[in-house]
Amino acid sequence: MLKKIDCFEFDKLVSESEGEVFVDFSAEWCGPCQKMEPILREIAESNTVYQVDIDEEKDLAMENEVVSIPCIVLFRDGKEVNRIIGLCKKQDILDLKNE
Repeated sequence: MLKKIDCFEFDKLVSESEGEVFVDFSAEWCGPCQKMEPILREIAESNTVYQVDIDEEKDLAMENEVVSIPCIVLFRDGKEVNRIIGLCKKQDILDLKNE
């Protein structure tokens, strides 16, 4: 599942979640973010992936210390466990689960 969420949904779907979820912090104007979209859709076929638009959710991006995009953060049981910044491959994202 690949779903765009806002700050209210973030609390329920990420901060209070059990298990692992990926959160993609990105922006529509970001070229590398657009290139990541098909990769994230593929990952979302077997993982939970949420997208947060940093322009629409500035406070949420700041709270999660997002300073560069695309920024993909892996949360486990509501806590950040790993992140990767910039254009990357599918396997690089999936490897976040094993580090």
